Amino acid sequence: MRTLIVTAFVSADGVMEAPGGEPGYRNSGWTFKDVEFDEAAYEIKGREQEETTALLLGRTSYEAFAPVWPTMEEFKEYNEMPRYVVSTTLESDDPRWPATILRSLDEVAALKETEGGPIAVHGSATLGRSLADAGLVDRYHLLVFPLLLGAGKRLWSDSDKDTTKLKLVEHEAYPNGIQKQVFDVVK
Repeated sequence: MRTLIVTAFVSADGVMEAPGGEPGYRNSGWTFKDVEFDEAAYEIKGREQEETTALLLGRTSYEAFAPVWPTMEEFKEYNEMPRYVVSTTLESDDPRWPATILRSLDEVAALKETEGGPIAVHGSATLGRSLADAGLVDRYHLLVFPLLLGAGKRLWSDSDKDTTKLKLVEHEAYPNGIQKQVFDVVK
């Protein structure tokens, strides 16, 4: 079974919306404008590209990444691996960044049963919450920023559900206040 990893930049209060500057959100760009850059804090991002064998995205993140990521040398490994988009509304993939469209979480569960290495979910707040609620997430790679953003899309849903236990398997705090937290989901 393949490991499904949700990777995210998240504020201390759980907001993950618009970390890089996406329009339409009041605090957009908070990862770059509100916290001093420390290259060491982003080491995990390079490691993710080396270890990941497929990307899984929600429609909104896919549509935002498709015109940009193929032109970025720093995402070379991601541009060469298979991509999957979970959407009930997307009619076709973007030819600039081809992807297989999955129509349900059952199809995601079936993808996890295939041969291969880890599958990473980037961005994709709605998808990440749905995957977690369905018990499909195996690991979280989090960079937690020392910010309280208040409103915004959150990494986890507010569904009334059974407790999900996490096991901290890697962590580090950086001088700029960012914390790396890697959790395995205890099943």
